[in-house]
Amino acid sequence: MTYIPKPAVRHPGLGANELGLHLRDYEGTISTLCAGCGHDSVTAAIIQAFYELSIPPHRIAKMSGIGCSAKTPAYFVDEAHGFNGVHGRMPALATGANAANKDLYYIGISGDGDSLSIGLGQFCHAIRRNVNMLYVLENNGVYGLTKGQFSASADVGSRSKRGVPNKSEPIDPVALALTLGATFVARGFSGDKQQLLPLLKAGLMHKGFAFLDVISPCVTFNDHVGSTKSYLYTRHHGHELVPVDFVPIRSEISASYEKGSRTSITMHDGSMVRFRKVPEDYDPTDRLSAYEHYRSLQNRGEVVTGLLYLDPGGEDMHDDNATTSTPLAEMAYEDLCPGSEQMDALMEEFR
Repeated sequence: MTYIPKPAVRHPGLGANELGLHLRDYEGTISTLCAGCGHDSVTAAIIQAFYELSIPPHRIAKMSGIGCSAKTPAYFVDEAHGFNGVHGRMPALATGANAANKDLYYIGISGDGDSLSIGLGQFCHAIRRNVNMLYVLENNGVYGLTKGQFSASADVGSRSKRGVPNKSEPIDPVALALTLGATFVARGFSGDKQQLLPLLKAGLMHKGFAFLDVISPCVTFNDHVGSTKSYLYTRHHGHELVPVDFVPIRSEISASYEKGSRTSITMHDGSMVRFRKVPEDYDPTDRLSAYEHYRSLQNRGEVVTGLLYLDPGGEDMHDDNATTSTPLAEMAYEDLCPGSEQMDALMEEFR
């Protein structure tokens, strides 16, 4: 993979965030993806989210597996920690890193092939463990690196660039996340930054496993008539279920939405997620009703986007396992290795 650094040039008129950093400080290398790739639009929104939240780059840990999506972490926050793992194993890497140092902001970037085929088991168990991370699935329905074969998320009847229809039932990552107990479930569209940006912010600040499925069309292999993951199909069949405005506790971030009834949820850190209920009886804190409503819109052929479910309880893997308040990465050697006598006493409890 070729990494091309961006010129260290900053426009004097660029504003700074609360840390005194500029938007350029959250950028990475120049993208080598196809021109117009939806993944690059996702990258731009991620850069904007970290910048507006004023998250220190050295407190960010970015993970990925294999695929076009795996390149994305190279294109944002150069100064962050990062690890590009083998195919489908990113969730395990994120789980292990989070277990050692829970004080970082974890973001995992994956694709529909990386997460729903070889990495499906890893994806499921990261949800079950409620790892405190934002998991972004860049979903285009094809294997782009291997020239456009159908992935596990391709809809029945969707046609490849050669005109061949898909006959296999898809794995729906949103329905799967809702079923397995993810505490934050949302879907966005790479072509709608206004909606995607607050979803990314809310996911980054959520305590627990935050899953964000992003329909991100592959302009080379899956953006043609007959594809259900194309720009045109998503725009024509999109249904914005819950317009989101993320409001951190320290300051309000405004977003432009149509007037309507709104509901607010206070998150674990005092932040708020504001949304308008569509329909009026939709409750995104009720997992069963969220699943049923999502399925009903899906059966009508609509691509549902927005905040679908949120558990504001504020517990994650560390809370469930009563881990030490000090991250393992910061503990002294003597505390991590108490000696053979204490280890022998511990082993006696299991005899």
